[in-house]
Amino acid sequence: MSYVENNLMSGEKVIYKASIHWFIFVPSITLAILGFLMIAGGRQSGNAGIGAIGGILVLLSIISFIKACIAKISTELAVTSKRVIAKVGLIRRNTVELNHSKVESFNIDQSIFGRIFGYGTILVSGTGGGKTPISGIDSPLEFRRNAMETIDQSQQA
Repeated sequence: MSYVENNLMSGEKVIYKASIHWFIFVPSITLAILGFLMIAGGRQSGNAGIGAIGGILVLLSIISFIKACIAKISTELAVTSKRVIAKVGLIRRNTVELNHSKVESFNIDQSIFGRIFGYGTILVSGTGGGKTPISGIDSPLEFRRNAMETIDQSQQA
């Protein structure tokens, strides 16, 4: 079970969940492609140095891929009927849980690639100055819309 589902209060339901976008795997894929091209180029030219650098790039791509997998698996962002919950981290965990009445704003930061591919960073601001950035979120505008609608409904009730 996920962190969000394990920590629901009585009568609380998950309204919307966000996930990390697949674009976080692009750096590791790019490093792997460059590494394999350098290994192949080093073999063709007989230059062992280029092949060694290619091997290092492939090793770095594997490390980058594992790091991206851990980030994708261990990041949770959800809107429930009572709170907004953000959890980041696998071994060292950072969580933010804001009641709807304590959420001040949702800021979204999208780069050019983020706009093209549909990902961005969500900055959840709570009353009292607490700000939590969560980067690489898939469809951040949809998350903000769902969160704001849920918060509006809970405040009207």
